[in-house]
Amino acid sequence: MKRIGLMGCGTVANYGHLPTILETPGLQLAALFDPDAGRLRAAQEKFGIADGYTDAEAFLASGLDAVTITSPAPCHIGNVRDALRHGKDILCEKPLGMDEAECAEMADLARAAGKMLFTGFDYRFSPASLKIRELIRAGAIGEARSLRLIYIWNNHGKYQRDAAGNLVLNERRVGRMLEGGPMVDCGVHQIDLARFWLGSEVTGWQAAGAWLDAYDAPDHMYLHMDHASGAHTMVEISYSYCYTAKEPINQFVYELIGTEGVIRYDRNAKLFEMRTAAGTTVMPFSPEKNFAGMYQAFADALETGSSDTLPTAEDGLVAARISRSATDTLIAKHREGAPR
Repeated sequence: MKRIGLMGCGTVANYGHLPTILETPGLQLAALFDPDAGRLRAAQEKFGIADGYTDAEAFLASGLDAVTITSPAPCHIGNVRDALRHGKDILCEKPLGMDEAECAEMADLARAAGKMLFTGFDYRFSPASLKIRELIRAGAIGEARSLRLIYIWNNHGKYQRDAAGNLVLNERRVGRMLEGGPMVDCGVHQIDLARFWLGSEVTGWQAAGAWLDAYDAPDHMYLHMDHASGAHTMVEISYSYCYTAKEPINQFVYELIGTEGVIRYDRNAKLFEMRTAAGTTVMPFSPEKNFAGMYQAFADALETGSSDTLPTAEDGLVAARISRSATDTLIAKHREGAPR
């Protein structure tokens, strides 16, 4: 049984990481850390964890085998430095770092310490995602040449009601926009999936964006990536789609177009199918996220010392490099007043 500690008791920890760790064979959720005493206490009470710390040094000295980092993205670099200094293996939420330099430093530190550092791209572990990878590798649709990965939504809306019922800005969305916008925050999942499925590195990319809101980063963005295999991936992602609508909708779609067929996944329609000359194959639908699969892989890695499925620090670095470079290029053009 491996003793796991979690750093950062915010939203994603509460709905995804903490309940999953508690249910994963081979893992014991031993301690929590958060610099906010109130947030820490709330998580301890909700999940029944006796050991909680607002001091990172005391937390990391509490006899842990590994840590999960689910703090805000700007905190990742400091948390990783501290955890590696204490000799811990790490699973860190995406984005791994705020930019390529931070990710490179983390990867170098983990390598020097002889410790595993994984990036929390849990989309990889969806049964649908793993099936897509299997089908591509088997040549089920011939050679995959074009990928369309679409995730356009409102990030819980521009506004929300406070305790008094007043309409105020949604701080969660504000924070994500200030940290880099949708491509840096969530688009990294799609960047990673394209590399994971195709087994082919990205050789170049271009981007376009739209500004519906008053932030440096575009809140609706398109990324076009060329792969060494000759394939092309288009990622469309938004935090402004229906962001002021009374009844918002969203779209979450994967389409993989090959020389011999097409694979289609639509979360909202609960559709997962492959169409080839032999006919249409309807496959079992599953949600795009799978924290349970990711944590079982983490437990296995802690037991064996390696993993061939968990995203590495280098995978996190590549996603950060592409997403941040594409976004920063658009921000620079926007500031100069160039056409968007």
